[in-house]
Amino acid sequence: MNVDLGTVRAQLARTPGVLDALLRGLPQNWAGLDEGPGMWSPRGVVAHLSHADRTNWLPRARVLLASGEAEVFPPFDRAGHQTEEAARSLDDLLDDFAAVRAESLRALDALNPGPAELARRGTHPEFGPVTLGQLLATWAAHDLDHVLQVTRTLGGGYREAVGPWRAYLRIMRPA
Repeated sequence: MNVDLGTVRAQLARTPGVLDALLRGLPQNWAGLDEGPGMWSPRGVVAHLSHADRTNWLPRARVLLASGEAEVFPPFDRAGHQTEEAARSLDDLLDDFAAVRAESLRALDALNPGPAELARRGTHPEFGPVTLGQLLATWAAHDLDHVLQVTRTLGGGYREAVGPWRAYLRIMRPA
């Protein structure tokens, strides 16, 4: 299936507002909830998304467009957001994500990839050959994956409070 750049861009543009609506002003204990050891809190997810916009998606797109399969994408440190997360409030992280994403969308618009560019292949360090279209679709799906993680984490905060209704709430089931 070919990627629809307009749909990808629209999804990417919505994510900061969705997370802002879910998270802004949450009490600190809710912002720090997680699903267990090694899992990220809502704060961590927002910091991770900003970090990924800065160091993953567009840098890799630029390598792909400049070098094709001749150059392997730069590595991405999935946990590289942790220092930033520790130093900032959730509301600051939300503001930063909105600003970083707006800049990312301007940069994507400047690339203005057409069908030939979307089909162009680059080299992922783990997966091998991938297309620009796949990279951009993954960026949008990555956002949605983390929105799901945030809502599941917040829902889990009600696990004990809902009592027996837990049986009917998918959000209460382990991931």
